[in-house]
Amino acid sequence: MDVLVERCSGLDVHKDSVMATVRTPGPAGQREEVTKEFGTTTAEILVLRDWLLSHGVTLVGMESTGVYWRPVFYVLEDAMECWLLNARHLRNVPGRKTDVKDSQWICRLVEHGLVRPSFVPPKPIRELRNLTRYRKAQIDERGREALRLDKVLQDAGVKLSSVATDILGKSGRDMLNAMVRGTRDPEVLAELARGKLRAKIPTLKEALAGRFSAHHALLVSSILAKLDFLEEIIASLSEEIDRVIAPFAPQVELADTIPGVDRRVAEALIAEVGVDMSVFGTPERLASWAGMCPGNHESAGKSRSGRSRKGPKWLQVHLTEAAKAAGRTRDTYSGAQYQRLRGRRGAAKATKAVGHSILVAYFSIMQNEVPYRELGPDWFAKRRPEAQARKLVHQLERLGYSVTLSDSAKA
Repeated sequence: MDVLVERCSGLDVHKDSVMATVRTPGPAGQREEVTKEFGTTTAEILVLRDWLLSHGVTLVGMESTGVYWRPVFYVLEDAMECWLLNARHLRNVPGRKTDVKDSQWICRLVEHGLVRPSFVPPKPIRELRNLTRYRKAQIDERGREALRLDKVLQDAGVKLSSVATDILGKSGRDMLNAMVRGTRDPEVLAELARGKLRAKIPTLKEALAGRFSAHHALLVSSILAKLDFLEEIIASLSEEIDRVIAPFAPQVELADTIPGVDRRVAEALIAEVGVDMSVFGTPERLASWAGMCPGNHESAGKSRSGRSRKGPKWLQVHLTEAAKAAGRTRDTYSGAQYQRLRGRRGAAKATKAVGHSILVAYFSIMQNEVPYRELGPDWFAKRRPEAQARKLVHQLERLGYSVTLSDSAKA
């Protein structure tokens, strides 16, 4: 095979060690190969960098194992070109497996151009990604704590969630705090209701009459304290995200124009995908990388499973959230697409299809720097009017009507 990279290296990265193999041109035209082991401390990685530079290495490939590749990648990326490689693309032939053989195999794949690099965003996007992912994790934890709170109330026979839509609203918090302080009288607790909830005071009195004890008070007070702590963390993370994402403010505003995408989801999309669409090339490649399109598996002339490939977990979480919100919108293309697919393909596939449309729209918006252009709910009918007409005629004929079509433009 042709040698596409003259001086390259393959790294087999682990938690405490890095096995590095370098292939360079030899004096007689053959290829020379050297393998050496290094540690993963910053000092050892700097030694690895100097060793690679001494061999004139221009391209380094490393396997994406867990998070252990990150410190190695971040030190080497300023000195040479680094490729993060998908472990599924590096499978060796069956036989003996050692760290040395793995690094040699990675190096040879890079040497002959048989692998492609995975997407690693630039440093500002990486910092934003860490913040948005951690904030999302804390938001999810807040939701789990709210469920635990209701579970404790149910155990105490307090049916507050059956009456109040949000048990953590102002009225709900006042009632919970009063119960923790020792108030047990349902009439006194019900009088703490505010706004529209005061119309439900008679029902509240019945719902708040339970077996709330000191045991439950301890659990509820602990959960409320943790919820307050989580709110503080989320607020501080949001402030830091606003600071880090400030250079990308125009892109946030453009992404926010997509139906179903609010500012928080727009921030997450920028953190997961970035703003430079040239690294993906086409929206189809972006959708394939994200795992938001059908798979392609053909054998012996037969199309087999069309299951989507596994994509970035965090990106799919945000796209699913945006797709569900877009599916509830009215008079929009996304809402019409969701309703059109949900009946015959199911809610899950309809959600994924809308998520795919949102991702494609994001690609176009970032590439062309233009806001989202709404196609309208009737776009599917306008796209193929003849097919829509045949569908409506078929429906009328099944009801027993005889239909004759005439072109109004020719009449």
